[in-house]
Amino acid sequence: MSNIVIRIQSPEHGTKRLDTNTSENMTAFLEKVQKLFGLGDTGWELYQDRNKKSFLRASRSKRLSDHNIKHGDMLYMELSKKTKQTTSAPSVADTPSVSSIETGLATLVSDVQEDEVDRLLREEDGKIYRQRNEQLCRHGPQGKCLHCVPLEPYDKEFLNKCDPPIKFLSYHSYIRKLTGGVDKGKFVNLENLSCKIKSGCKEHPPWPGGICTKCQPNAVTLNRQEYRHVDNIMFENPAVADRFLNYWRYSGCQRLGILFGRYEVFKDVPLGIRARVAAIYEPPQQTTVNKIELKPDPKEAVVTAAAEKMGLRPVGWIFTDLVADDLSKGTVKNFRGNIDSHFLSAEECIMAADFQNRFPNPCRLSPDGHFGSKFVTVVVTGDNDNQIHFEGYQVSNQCMALVRDDCLLPTKDVPQLGYIKESSNEQYVPDVFYKDKDNYGNEVTHIARPLPVEYLLVTIPAAFASDFHYTFKSNIQLESFPVENREHVGQTQDFAALTKYLEKFPPQKFLEAMSDFHLLMFLATSEMLPLKDKMDLLFEAVKNHDEQKAMEFKKTEEWATVEEMMSAHESPSLPSAAHTDEDSGQPGGAMWTCAHCTFINRPTQVACEMCSLPQS
Repeated sequence: MSNIVIRIQSPEHGTKRLDTNTSENMTAFLEKVQKLFGLGDTGWELYQDRNKKSFLRASRSKRLSDHNIKHGDMLYMELSKKTKQTTSAPSVADTPSVSSIETGLATLVSDVQEDEVDRLLREEDGKIYRQRNEQLCRHGPQGKCLHCVPLEPYDKEFLNKCDPPIKFLSYHSYIRKLTGGVDKGKFVNLENLSCKIKSGCKEHPPWPGGICTKCQPNAVTLNRQEYRHVDNIMFENPAVADRFLNYWRYSGCQRLGILFGRYEVFKDVPLGIRARVAAIYEPPQQTTVNKIELKPDPKEAVVTAAAEKMGLRPVGWIFTDLVADDLSKGTVKNFRGNIDSHFLSAEECIMAADFQNRFPNPCRLSPDGHFGSKFVTVVVTGDNDNQIHFEGYQVSNQCMALVRDDCLLPTKDVPQLGYIKESSNEQYVPDVFYKDKDNYGNEVTHIARPLPVEYLLVTIPAAFASDFHYTFKSNIQLESFPVENREHVGQTQDFAALTKYLEKFPPQKFLEAMSDFHLLMFLATSEMLPLKDKMDLLFEAVKNHDEQKAMEFKKTEEWATVEEMMSAHESPSLPSAAHTDEDSGQPGGAMWTCAHCTFINRPTQVACEMCSLPQS
């Protein structure tokens, strides 16, 4: 007798799991199914295949093993119309409206707030419409034939003929493909991979004491993902990337940033999605010529909330891998993308998966309420012509699961190879395989120790907009506010920098001055200014390019206080250098406490050393 877990799909109830054993007779098994789904004695049937040809009949003489039913197999339930009407289910009022394409999916999570771009694409037709072919079509202008009938968005021949060819289906084309069969996808279930032992099993002690087929995760065979959640990455103007790259130009050290922007419909790919990048935020980090180490960011939540008020969100991350080749020509060395190198290293894949797990894709078609991620990865490196080049990637959903469940490690010496951990007393790790072809063209299965990370990658085109767009108008100007967390290269965000920056703008260009992402984040996160909780009006003005709203903010009491502080900072009263305080014994007077941040300053300091505000 062998204990097994069987999965059963029903168009009305979704997917459920049933614990049984191979020696159980069919009558007892079907009674368990009936109880599990709350069904009557009639009105439903169970099949071994999706086409409903292998009908499973009740029998006390035949067992599950006689039907070759094994652990993890999927069985398919069919309900009669009468049963469907009487089955307990949410009322129409309680169920969210979904398109006819999705109503057949096995599981709908009603309380998931999907992204706006997903809601828009769900309502689109998605068909690829073609003109009448004058040479091949033999019908009238209103007719359709094989040569001009609309194609499905996942039509492989059409995608291969595009220039350039579209190698990956868009996410919504993939959904249409799953739901495009005869059964309209009623047995499709977007289930996230899990590599962990299922909790709650009472048949054995916790790992490493034991494991059974009920709680043991299945072995994983890695497949190259055929779809991608984002089909294009676009920087809306060159200044966004230039301000980021200036750090490398100044210091020669690498840099990492978080891409802030929005997801939108991408018309060049059927049912495609584009990540539009409007700004790059640079979190605290320690950088060298060949290493980046991220530090904890206490301002992360405030920055994200402030960006959301301007219609922006984190859509990806970007990092540089640049080494100068010829300074006179401005060329850089090419390290990636050739036959002897790699696209992303295993360590970078792990970090990309970690980011994608932090920003999952909301999905009502998954029992977990999320499936995959739209968070993208951009690498700035040298191309074959030794020019600075932007490359876009995502890692597969399988890679996300391996990283989330702590199964994937980088190798020490070969960046393009990862390594699947082996089981230990602390952790059970399922077997992970990948398939390859030998020199004779035969398919060979390998254990993923080591693992070529190319099996985990999805490529995404990354480029600049042909028609520049400026969410932040200061990107049009040469003058800009210092970028955050660059103090060690001489760029500091403080009150002196704010005063110096605003002096360059006349009063009538207040909105233009304020329309700088890094300035706005400084104002939103600064403890020394009275604006932190009063900036919604300014965010709205910048978001909508509204001059009137900006001037309303300029007239507020909070901004008037900032202007007074700037005015005091411009002409501080200088103490006499000859004066000596007898108590302190130091020239210039006694130590003084800043009225704004309470920092105790040296007597020679005219302005506070901590917050740069004047002493007066």
